[in-house]
Amino acid sequence: EIHIKEPIEKEVNPRLLPGELLLCEASTVYKYMQEDGSNRGTYGKLVCTNFKISFLDDDSASDDNEPQFKNNIVGENDITLQCVDQIYGVYDEKKKLLTGQLRKYPEKLIIYCKDLRVFNFCLRYTKEEEVKRIVSGIVHHSQTPKLLKRLFLFSYASAAPNNTAGRNQTVMFETLEDWRDELERTKGNVKYKAVTTNEGYRVSEKLPLYFVVPICISEESILKYEGRGIPIWCWSCHNGAALLKMSAFPKEQDDSTLQMQKAFLDGIYKTISKPPYELLKMDDLSSSLPSLQDIQTAYTRFKQLFLIDNSTDFWATDVKWFSLLESTNWLEIIRKVLKKAIEVVECLEIQHTNVLLIEESATDLCCVISSLVQVMMDSYSRTKSGFQSLIQKEWVIGGHGFLDRCNHLHKSEKEEAPVFLLLLNCVWQLVQQYPPAFEFTETYLTVLSDSLYVPIFSTFFFNSQHQRDTNKSGESLKTQSGPFRFLTVWDWSVQFDPKAQAFLNNPLYAEKPKPDKSQRKTARFKHQRQLSLPLTQAKPSTKRGFFREETDHLIKNILGKRIGKFINSSDEPPNSLREFYDSWHSKPVDYHGLLLPCIDGPEIKVWAQRYLRWIPEAQLHGGGTIATAAKILDLMEEVQSLQVKMDEEHSQAVSGGVHSVPMLRNSARLSSLFPFALLQRQSVKPALPTSTWKDLEDEDDLVKRDDEFVDLSGDML
Repeated sequence: EIHIKEPIEKEVNPRLLPGELLLCEASTVYKYMQEDGSNRGTYGKLVCTNFKISFLDDDSASDDNEPQFKNNIVGENDITLQCVDQIYGVYDEKKKLLTGQLRKYPEKLIIYCKDLRVFNFCLRYTKEEEVKRIVSGIVHHSQTPKLLKRLFLFSYASAAPNNTAGRNQTVMFETLEDWRDELERTKGNVKYKAVTTNEGYRVSEKLPLYFVVPICISEESILKYEGRGIPIWCWSCHNGAALLKMSAFPKEQDDSTLQMQKAFLDGIYKTISKPPYELLKMDDLSSSLPSLQDIQTAYTRFKQLFLIDNSTDFWATDVKWFSLLESTNWLEIIRKVLKKAIEVVECLEIQHTNVLLIEESATDLCCVISSLVQVMMDSYSRTKSGFQSLIQKEWVIGGHGFLDRCNHLHKSEKEEAPVFLLLLNCVWQLVQQYPPAFEFTETYLTVLSDSLYVPIFSTFFFNSQHQRDTNKSGESLKTQSGPFRFLTVWDWSVQFDPKAQAFLNNPLYAEKPKPDKSQRKTARFKHQRQLSLPLTQAKPSTKRGFFREETDHLIKNILGKRIGKFINSSDEPPNSLREFYDSWHSKPVDYHGLLLPCIDGPEIKVWAQRYLRWIPEAQLHGGGTIATAAKILDLMEEVQSLQVKMDEEHSQAVSGGVHSVPMLRNSARLSSLFPFALLQRQSVKPALPTSTWKDLEDEDDLVKRDDEFVDLSGDML
């Protein structure tokens, strides 16, 4: 039973951001806890603003027991309007999806979020008028189509004070100099040039203001088909081979147009493909990778496994977890994408061949593959600022349609596809396989995925640079009329204070040693050798998994055969990819050289921190990777304090390169999903055991044992 408590005497008001307006509210709303089938929970006020839906209880007013990892913009009980996935109403114990106008109002509200949180609100004890206002308000503001200028992004930009924070190290790629610097960094300026042809967006509104093309491409060629059919530079390898992308021509056209376009493409290819010195491999990603619709379908099925209403549902799905997981096909898509990236790496690194990625718009799967290739081949992209610059270059300025793919405006579900999330999932596989190679942590990737739905940053809320630039003009409330000053998501101080930001940095990152001037030449030579295939043939792995098509006799035939520098891709041995993959994995890992992910069998894992963080039953108290990390961090803290003492004794300044280490006291009480999981939550036995659980209970008393760490009222979070 639910026992009605006295209404809250203390008035709790929402904390509003600049430009945020309170639209509707309801008192005496009961928020259920998600742990079990019981009706435990807390009373409070449910409010809806033009930015978020928020639940306010007694704890909201106090600053006691604040979590160590706290977001300054979105609290634990806040849901931004863009983060709302689906809303269900419960009528007489039956769930019904709520959209548009409502004739009857529910007694219970269930909100499913895109970051996989689930909120259950009971409205049975709320006044009828307030129920009507809050339910219709939440449904209208989070589910109905809206205009771009109605996003909270513009309200915040016009009302927030124009205090521009100090520029971080992220390269924004908004100027010609940024592109020229990147060309120089990758030594690509010998064969490629940054062009200003699209100034004023006279070539295409989909292309960025500045981009890089092969030196031999003329301005007339770029202008001819609005940038279609033009190879656009992404990155250059240390050996001179380059990764390019190209927007394809529409397939359905009349014969004369097709002939003209074919002749145009032939001319372009001849300028960049000059065998045997300059080879080119073309890869049409629309035919070699799953479609965006397949990706969307797989992710929709996949996320259902984690949107758990209650403990009973969790235990019911637990017994068939692996078959359900496999049926979603999400991990298989991640595997295919990583394999494609390895294929491209092999062409660039071993065959010294330029690779041209082709896609209809070159702004979806092209972004995924080009980003992964750079993360795998370029150690700079594995630093925090380097990775952010990569996202800025390939996705934000590159023209990925965040507005459509995330469906921020609820215009069309047909355009929706989790392409950027797919990239983060792939990068996470690399991060968890090779932690010392990355300056950032999986927590960084998790909060980056959450930031997709926080509309105070412009980073993920436009389809192109043109759309952002044309919507920049507006009137500010604080100052005279002028352009909006949008925030960038890369300024992490907006969301997190310095202590919380420490969780985004990897204290175990193996920083690249800076060689002495006398050793610079030899060090460079060594670095290049480590990137390359060894001269002695490594013994091929006996593993079989993803590369099933290879047979033993083919592997034996290829043993000892050197791969020539100017090999033609058509003569490529069928198992050269497997040979390259096995050969790399047979050597010690160079964390500053090439990284290849393990993609065989169970090596592709579920990103537990992101997908399981709100499910108490999935947490291991005092276990998981955080327990190991906590011990290492304690040791590092001790080393740092000793270093400070030594420096003080020698009257020297403390080294500035030391990472700030977050304090993780009493690791036995930490959840394996720290820093997101709350310590006071605990896994409990199902309220209504399934038949399978009954069988298990008869055989073993494991289920009946109490958790060793049930007393979790620590002061960590």
